[in-house]
Amino acid sequence: MPPSANRRTMPPPDDAHELRLRSGGCRIIAGVDEAGRGPLAGPVVAAAVVLPVGDSGLLVTDSKLLNAAQRDALYEELVATCKYGVGIVGPGLIDRLNILRATHRAMAEAVAALSPLPDHALVDGLPVKGLPVPHTALVKGDRLCRSIAAASIVAKVTRDRLLADLDAQYPQYGFARHKGYPTPEHLERLRQHGPCPAHRLTFAPVRAVIEQQSPLSTRHVAPDT
Repeated sequence: MPPSANRRTMPPPDDAHELRLRSGGCRIIAGVDEAGRGPLAGPVVAAAVVLPVGDSGLLVTDSKLLNAAQRDALYEELVATCKYGVGIVGPGLIDRLNILRATHRAMAEAVAALSPLPDHALVDGLPVKGLPVPHTALVKGDRLCRSIAAASIVAKVTRDRLLADLDAQYPQYGFARHKGYPTPEHLERLRQHGPCPAHRLTFAPVRAVIEQQSPLSTRHVAPDT
């Protein structure tokens, strides 16, 4: 379904949660979201975005409801007009920590990158361990809350650009097209070439390929960050 059709079926994200927090004394409120929990390769990326107070002109929505051109245009506007922080956790740490803990670390790093720290964060999904400020978790927050929607765009575009860089390093996998997700193309390339340092070795499809290879394949070690 095209993004415009999705947007017709639901109201756009609003500032209701931010306004409620400000009425309680919070001055700086950040929206936090992540991109890249499900892929077999590449980092998980989180973003924390503080929208300007009173600015409702940015028509942001969940990044998944936008096409690439729309996301890129909104990303450029957001980074030019908002305070934001980004956290990136690479495949080595994902393998060591597990994807949930790695995602929480990326979110904590994104919030910590803001200066000054926000008084409160609005986070997409469930509560986050280790966040450096008080926070409220909102299920489907990227479709309800404008600051979380803005963070979803910054995280998604940042990660997509990192995967384009990985595509230049490892062109045999097609990372620029599938962004590391387990598409049929990616799974076939993974079977043909085995994993590269960008792959998450503990994820089941990658682990299955490693187990089918000779012991020499253990030279493929994911980076630590």
